Amino acid sequence: MAQKALEDLFYDMLKDVYYAERKIAKTLPKMMRGAQDAKLKQAFETHREETEGQIERLQKVFEIFGKRAVGKTCAAIEGIIEEGEEILDEFKGSPAIDAGLLATAQAVEHYEIARYGTLKTWAGLLGLDEAVKLLDQTLQEEGKTDELLTQLAETAVNKTALGKAA
Repeated sequence: MAQKALEDLFYDMLKDVYYAERKIAKTLPKMMRGAQDAKLKQAFETHREETEGQIERLQKVFEIFGKRAVGKTCAAIEGIIEEGEEILDEFKGSPAIDAGLLATAQAVEHYEIARYGTLKTWAGLLGLDEAVKLLDQTLQEEGKTDELLTQLAETAVNKTALGKAA
């Protein structure tokens, strides 16, 4: 068996996150429809639009790396999305649904932040300077989205879940 190197690991994780982003793009409209808070709906829509750009950047990273853009099933994102779907089913019409959807969205963000941070570091080690810039751009977007979701949770969504006026 041939020994695996960082290049192999980078490519494997790149395929994983590419799959995840495409899955997220398909799931966000469903979360948007299930959300009750207008600002949360808008946050989901904004993130869907950003995700489309992130997918395009990932395709460029594949090109820079000299590989075809292909996805590999990501068990982590599948699990997070499954939890979100359970929340949609179990809390539909409840004042707590937005808090549950927001928590799911933050789990997605934290997964993405971890992956993009790692990919950016590895791209730097591999001398893929252009890929570093693209991955950093996405990493910054994911961080801003996480901050926005935290702000929504703290200022409105969690209070609504308690039944208190925001």
